[in-house]
Order: sequence, then C-alpha cells, then structure tokens
Amino acid sequence: MSSTEQTPRPTRLAAAAGVALVEALGLLAGGVYMLVRALLDGGSGGGDLTSGVTGGVTVIALGLIPLVAARGLWRMRSWSRGPAVITQILALPVAWQMLRTDGVIPYGIVVAVLAVTGLVLLLNPATTEALGIRRPGQEA
Repeated sequence: MSSTEQTPRPTRLAAAAGVALVEALGLLAGGVYMLVRALLDGGSGGGDLTSGVTGGVTVIALGLIPLVAARGLWRMRSWSRGPAVITQILALPVAWQMLRTDGVIPYGIVVAVLAVTGLVLLLNPATTEALGIRRPGQEA
C-alpha cells in the first residue's frame, strides 16, 4: 500500500506542490527565453553569447529543483520539503530586487506572494505531519 493510500493528501500540501510547480514553470520559461534570445541575438546587440547561453542554461537547471520538489510534495515524500523551502527562501531576495527595479515590479509582487505563500504552506503542521516529518519534541 502506498503512502497516498494510507494518508489523504492535505489541501495545504497539494497547494504547496502547486506553488512549487508554478515557480518551476516560471524559471523554466525564463531560462528558455534567455537561451533563445541569446542564440537569436548571436552575441549582437551588445550581448555576450556565452553569458546569455550560460545564464539561460543555469536558470533552466535551477527550475528543475522546484519541479522535482513539486513532484515529491505531490507524492508526499518527506525529502521534498527541504528543496521546496530552500526555493522559497531564495525567492525572497529575488523578489526584493525585482520590487526595486522599474519595469519588473509586478513580477516581483508575484514572486514575493508565491514565496511567502509557499513558506506558510510548507511550514504548516498539517504539511509536516503528512510528510512524516517529526517536529522538535514530538515522539516517534
């Protein structure tokens, strides 16, 4: 019997997986955009081809972290909370910088809301319990 059959998936856990998935899709789309733009510009227009390709590939690779975490959260795997929490924590300074940059403020708001929502959902006791993670002082 799988863990999903033993314990129903709490709504908060499903929502946390959804937040991680949205973040992953955003990073993957951004990385593909950077990569395609770098390749199409070919280094012209003042851009460096190597930097553009490296940046795009890096963002795509970073997008895989919340994607894997989302899948793990959906399947109720305890290991998935760590990468998901780290993604939310790393998103906060990114959101802060976006909120201070003209032209991307609305995106900064979205990133900040996703990060805070993700943290609240991931640190919720129902989520912790569903993932089988014991809180400090909790007996086995």
